[in-house]
Amino acid sequence: MTEVSSAYRAYRAWVTEPLSSPPAVSVVIPAYNEEWRILPTIGAIATHMSAREQPWELIIADDGSTDSTVSLVRDLRFANLRLLVAEKNAGKGDAVRRGMLAARGQVVLFADADQSTPIEQYDRLAALLDHDFDVVVGSRAVEGADVSGKSMGRRILSAGLHLLVSRGFGVEVADTQCGFKLFTAGAAKKLFSTQLVDGFSFDLEVLYLAHKFGFRTAEVPVEWIDAPGSTVDAAKVSLQFVRDLMRIRLYDLRGRYQEMSPTHPLGSTPVPFDKIDRGTQS
Repeated sequence: MTEVSSAYRAYRAWVTEPLSSPPAVSVVIPAYNEEWRILPTIGAIATHMSAREQPWELIIADDGSTDSTVSLVRDLRFANLRLLVAEKNAGKGDAVRRGMLAARGQVVLFADADQSTPIEQYDRLAALLDHDFDVVVGSRAVEGADVSGKSMGRRILSAGLHLLVSRGFGVEVADTQCGFKLFTAGAAKKLFSTQLVDGFSFDLEVLYLAHKFGFRTAEVPVEWIDAPGSTVDAAKVSLQFVRDLMRIRLYDLRGRYQEMSPTHPLGSTPVPFDKIDRGTQS
């Protein structure tokens, strides 16, 4: 009972009292026409993150919604919730970029509005930042992941795209597209200020840049549930993904990405979860 009361007090404080210092954690949620899901998602995130007893902020990055998403979020008037409103729909990559660059936290998570990966999985990713990683990727494809509702067709497509990405781009992350990724503030600023792709494949571009700039990357198994109401056309998205692969390569060849970060060596290979030494670091 005391635990529940403490969690409720933390939640109420987050809702009503503006932070007196910069947040330790920022959570960014891109949203496009999410009027049926956005309030439960905000509630779930606020409950869990407030109970962790760290100062944190929530950023909803609207992507030009035409339903009541913006008004629903605005009417909440939560003290530590920020709403970024877009004039028009520009794509998920644009929404995430705006949210990540507006974030003030020492670490920054972006997660999908449908909560396919529950916010409780944040704790698994956050633990890896203590081991000197810059980017921690939630994954449905590595051993230990708990995946429900993903069709065989989507599994085959994912495997094929992973092969293409690893062979053609040197990005060894098994699941580039899971919408649950955690960054240190420095990595977030560098990667998202460089990112150019506005659509679905922005995740791939960000991980390609992480590899290019030498940011240390880990891939962590997460729980994932195929959320009802998803309108993603796997075949159509896959074709766009392949087109974006070529765009990313072309951007790089034309020098549109910034020069390599001077603080990181070229090419950092992601570390599988079961290979990470989680003992005391020297």
